[in-house]
Amino acid sequence: MVKKVLMICLGNICRSPIAEVVMVDTLEKAKVKDVEVDSAAIGGWHVGNRADPRAISTLQKHGLKCTHIVRQIRKQDFSDFDFIFGMDEDNMSELRRLAPKDSKAELLMLGDFGLEKKNRIIEDPYYERGAEGFETAYQQCVVACAAFMKERLQK
Repeated sequence: MVKKVLMICLGNICRSPIAEVVMVDTLEKAKVKDVEVDSAAIGGWHVGNRADPRAISTLQKHGLKCTHIVRQIRKQDFSDFDFIFGMDEDNMSELRRLAPKDSKAELLMLGDFGLEKKNRIIEDPYYERGAEGFETAYQQCVVACAAFMKERLQK
């Protein structure tokens, strides 16, 4: 049975597209099949655009490609996806608010998998200068995606 994973951040141009690409790469390297991964935004400001160039270049630096086009989360996502991940407490609060009563999706914070409690928030690097925050988010996603895969997706 196919499992579906949705990564969420505020604008779907920094953290969630990085998490999407990292999760796909993690699953491919582990030869885990039957998992679909997507990402989306809480807000609609960037719908139709590509990820932030700093996110794209951070992924390229690690040999990964991001072709995602920004979309906003929809009510239907809460029944289509098995797991919906937020990157920080604000994302989680908004996801809980948006989730319909009959939601099948499990709402999780990505950083709760594999990261130390003090580093579990994947901070938004959008307003930072340079790409350092994007690299930090990437590294956190690598650890968290691998831990989630081992804990919940590998048989």
